[in-house]
Amino acid sequence: MAVVKRRLWVEELRLGMYVVELDRPWTDTRFPLQGFVLSTKAQLDILRDLCKEVYIDVERSSSLPSLGGVGRSDTDVRGGVVHAESETLETEMPLAADLYAECLRLFDGWIQSIENNQVLEAPKLREAVARLTTSVLRNPNALMLVSRLHEKGSAMLARALDVSIYMIVFGRFLQLPRDDLELLGLTGLLQDVGKTRLPNEVLNKRGRLTREEVEIAKSHVKHSVEIVGSTEGLSFKLAELVSLHHERQDGAGYPRGLKGSEIGLHGSIAAIVDSFDALTSARPYAPQLSPSDALGLLHKARGTKFHGALVEQFIQCIGAFPVGSLVELNTGEVGIVIAQNLVRRLTPRVMVVLQADGNPKQPHLILDLAREPKSAEGETYRIRRTLEHGKVRIDPREFFI
Repeated sequence: MAVVKRRLWVEELRLGMYVVELDRPWTDTRFPLQGFVLSTKAQLDILRDLCKEVYIDVERSSSLPSLGGVGRSDTDVRGGVVHAESETLETEMPLAADLYAECLRLFDGWIQSIENNQVLEAPKLREAVARLTTSVLRNPNALMLVSRLHEKGSAMLARALDVSIYMIVFGRFLQLPRDDLELLGLTGLLQDVGKTRLPNEVLNKRGRLTREEVEIAKSHVKHSVEIVGSTEGLSFKLAELVSLHHERQDGAGYPRGLKGSEIGLHGSIAAIVDSFDALTSARPYAPQLSPSDALGLLHKARGTKFHGALVEQFIQCIGAFPVGSLVELNTGEVGIVIAQNLVRRLTPRVMVVLQADGNPKQPHLILDLAREPKSAEGETYRIRRTLEHGKVRIDPREFFI
């Protein structure tokens, strides 16, 4: 069997990787054998002193790089860390609802600090994202469901938090390690923070922006980089990462017009998630799309605007009927998608909230469509179509408390 090798900078090496080739002869090193598993920090230190680049055997490595190393191919976008669910949706849902509301309050305070030219508190930012990550690791559907159904106040606050959650969920699906999930979460939370320095007449304008207004709107990226870069205690990578979510694979994005691999895996993730959340959010300048329609637009733009393999993975992650989607069943009843079926994407778990006559369904009925449940008339339940956003108002706290 051929060895599947990947070239890495030595800074990307982690314990558990199987090193098979160096950028210098093995005889120039203190390693007795060519090819070994990195098992100690001392071995890492030796390689970092001696080499700039190495090759690892992907098949024999128990850990893999996450954020787009030198040798990463266009289709190689998954890591090697499997995150098993440890809580049911029913258990995690009330915890996620409380956490979401708390984070909205915290971020409101941070926005006010920025507007008053005060510094952000990095430890509290990191703690909030760590708690979001912990919830997503326990059960990724809970926070996604809360984010889709929570009553939105400030559009900026909700967008920042929702993008952060989707970045973490997508990173979890891609099997990236926890440190990277938290970095993705911080990126999503802060990449639009520069909008606090834009005039409201540009942010909230209905209709097409003038050329001058477009340039003002684009400047939010520069402001975000300045705010994040001046915040002590945040990862040195973060200021660079928040600048990437409007770059596009074909070079048509901004602020630098980066192309393809220049954007990196993390920036490509940010572009997809930010666009998906924007398309499915209420906007003064464009209609709000259903999650399914938004995924359709991303799919059409794969390989041009967005990283092709990552778009495919994102669609797999979100599903044909994303969590929080309002759907009409073949019985005429209306339900909300509450969890994905990772094997059969067309058969998610659905909570029926309205009867066919439009009256509330009490108590709510939970259906696992993968088990082919039957209606009272003996018909197998299936989804007929998705419904437009906002047709049914739901308080997520009604669900599992």
